[in-house]
Amino acid sequence: MDDKTLQQRRLNGIDRAEESRQHEPLASRLRPRTLSEVVGQEHLLGPGKPLRVALEGGKPHSAILWGPPGCGKSTIALLFAQMGNAHFEPCSAVQVGVAEVRQIIETARQRLRKGKRTILFLDEVHRFNKAQQDALLPAIEDGSIIFIGATTENPFFYLTPPLLSRCRLYRLNPLTHEQILSLLRKCLTDPQGLGTVSVEIDEDALHYIADKSGGDARRALNALEAAYLTALSEHLPEQQPVRIVQSVVESVMAEPPLAYQRSGDDHYDIASAFIKSIRGSDPDAAVYWLARFLASGEDPRFIARRMVISASEDIGNADPQALFVAVSAAQAAEIVGMPEAQIVLAQAAVYLATAPKSNAAYRALERATATINEEGPRPVPLHLRDSSYKGAKRLGHGEGYRYPHDFPDHYVEQDYLPSNVPNRPFYRPSRQGYEAVIRQRMAERGQLKNTEESS
Repeated sequence: MDDKTLQQRRLNGIDRAEESRQHEPLASRLRPRTLSEVVGQEHLLGPGKPLRVALEGGKPHSAILWGPPGCGKSTIALLFAQMGNAHFEPCSAVQVGVAEVRQIIETARQRLRKGKRTILFLDEVHRFNKAQQDALLPAIEDGSIIFIGATTENPFFYLTPPLLSRCRLYRLNPLTHEQILSLLRKCLTDPQGLGTVSVEIDEDALHYIADKSGGDARRALNALEAAYLTALSEHLPEQQPVRIVQSVVESVMAEPPLAYQRSGDDHYDIASAFIKSIRGSDPDAAVYWLARFLASGEDPRFIARRMVISASEDIGNADPQALFVAVSAAQAAEIVGMPEAQIVLAQAAVYLATAPKSNAAYRALERATATINEEGPRPVPLHLRDSSYKGAKRLGHGEGYRYPHDFPDHYVEQDYLPSNVPNRPFYRPSRQGYEAVIRQRMAERGQLKNTEESS
């Protein structure tokens, strides 16, 4: 076979490969091929940052890439293989088990004997159970494979400590609005994207995609591709170029899926944000996180329970009514059910957020518990012991007890604690709301002696 024929076959092969690539989804065609093409993750890939240093040095290492969908986890794994001159072996934890992994590892060992490293990229690594994760450990430990796991879930909840200890953990962020816009504009000019066709898109349509993509680059590019194909189908041949307007984009973009799972990391993060917003007296933030809860299908009873806890932990006696509001909201939500229950929950959330705050009662319990743990339980003083049963008085129970209702203002000073209990007073009321009244009353009775001033 002469050189001309070989050259022609090679060119034909390139043409076929290029034609095949054009049939790939837009998001796949625009996957970054070099480090400079990656959008976002500057905290990891900026100049001098640890992940960039490793990539540029061609020194791949076992890692866990944790981040939301469409943030670049697969791309970083591919670049590790490309820049580290390693074989790339992608698979999904949904589709493979221990047997397949062991076969990959054995092939990797054979490849390593010939001087070629293997990167085993396992998507959805959180789907692997403990036994499956343990099967990876020896090969990671002896260097047979470079393991890169990708997960959208908190690895501290789903991955075993032995696997985490053998990998570096990198937290990836969703792309910002501006980064998504940059990616979309690049797609309109890149030959691998829509750069070879005549297309224009309105600025408001671009912003709509960026807004609704939720920081997911794949979702944004898929939406742009669907909008282009829809506009193309309605396009008249004599019109140039194909024009994409916002109404077309809206027609192809469903509401963005909320990044939330009731049993996952987001469940706890949103619950934390909700309670911290109430504690921080920000009703707008409290209602926002409540709306996130409800839109994601969270159980209203869980939300109500969190508010009942907050009413005591964060508000306490600064507004004793807060606990009644929270409990009433929980009961009302049970009675009326969804969707009306969300109105009840919103009212309670706003009340709690705007109420005066004090954690003095909660702190009192902490101080008392700490004292018991440090000093041990002490016996109940005789005058406080139960004297209602036969023979109790012969034991001295109740002797010397003074009945407060027999005294002016229904109060008489006497000891209700074992002798010499330290750290008193446990309860140190603030000056917030109704607790200021309690504080004044305790001060008049001399119950706030020998303690620092509370705010």
